[in-house]
Amino acid sequence: MMAAIKYTNVVKRFGSLQTIHGVDLDIQDGEFVVFVGPSGCGKSTLLRLLAGLEDITEGEIYIEDRCVNKVDPAQRGVAMVFQSYALYPHMTVAENMGFGLKMNGAPKEEIEKRVQYAAKTLQLEALLDRKPKDMSGGQRQRVAIGRAIVRDPKVFLFDEPLSNLDAELRVEMRLQLSKLHEDLATTMIYVTHDQVEAMTLADKIVVLRSGNVEQVGHPMDLYYNPANLFVAGFIGSPKMNFVPVKLQEQNGDQAVIRLPDGQTLNLEVKPEKIQSETLTLGIRPEHLHLEKDSDFTITFNSQMFERLGHSTFLFGEYGGVEGIKVQLRGDPSMTRKGQVPLGVEVKDCHLFDESGISVRPDLKINEQTHG
Repeated sequence: MMAAIKYTNVVKRFGSLQTIHGVDLDIQDGEFVVFVGPSGCGKSTLLRLLAGLEDITEGEIYIEDRCVNKVDPAQRGVAMVFQSYALYPHMTVAENMGFGLKMNGAPKEEIEKRVQYAAKTLQLEALLDRKPKDMSGGQRQRVAIGRAIVRDPKVFLFDEPLSNLDAELRVEMRLQLSKLHEDLATTMIYVTHDQVEAMTLADKIVVLRSGNVEQVGHPMDLYYNPANLFVAGFIGSPKMNFVPVKLQEQNGDQAVIRLPDGQTLNLEVKPEKIQSETLTLGIRPEHLHLEKDSDFTITFNSQMFERLGHSTFLFGEYGGVEGIKVQLRGDPSMTRKGQVPLGVEVKDCHLFDESGISVRPDLKINEQTHG
């Protein structure tokens, strides 16, 4: 069972404080959509408005073409999984998963059938007779997800469900959630502040800031074509490097910019006239490399490094700009402090105007050759 979702000019105020500012958003049947952004950006509020746990101040939310603004939460066909497992400690796994159905008067045979299905889907069959205290955090979270599955909802809502787990369990549970979405083919909306979770789980990412949607798109669209400085800095790990540069001249879709070290660089830009001389150049740490055959080279002052085996991180300064990060593949023999020449390709350069909007034309993702 699937459902399309539509937010239309949705506004939320708590007294005089407005936290959601006219959000318009379409979510297709069966999509796995991730709301991502820093704390306080409104992502959990958007989820709670959909679930009916908060009232909408203005606008409409639709599930399957039905406006649900005034629909009771229990009648919306959604099931929500929270950060807290909220399991009953005196009940077994099976009893916890089936409790909601039991309270709604479902027949015993129907409850057992749905619990068995959920347990099989989540590999909990051997744990059905255990109590929560006898399980790991990852197992408890799977029980909480199982409790949602037995309700057979049209839409699954996840509010930072993995944030209480350690790093290894988070990776394992991400795989479990991806498989769950594949198996159930149900619309899922997932809230997180962790952009790695967003990149690995989502069919579509919604980047939020201060109650506004900054950009919506496939993870790779947001990685290669961020609409603005905020999205560029939020999507990608480690964070994109930002360097102040000057616009020397623009002729149609060609711009000459002056880098902090004095060299000039020709970049293709959107043909609209750039209004400001002060611009920001963005280069991801993984797009700085040691190859000498490059479009241009910068001299990086390496002040500190970290060797992880599969990759090496350099931290330092370029052209008077501190906090520059470099991610090199493997464990290159060149790992030292001091001056390091780094190659850069023009196609990997992002450029933002004074207001933070990207002025580079979008790359065609299917033509990318990045490894």
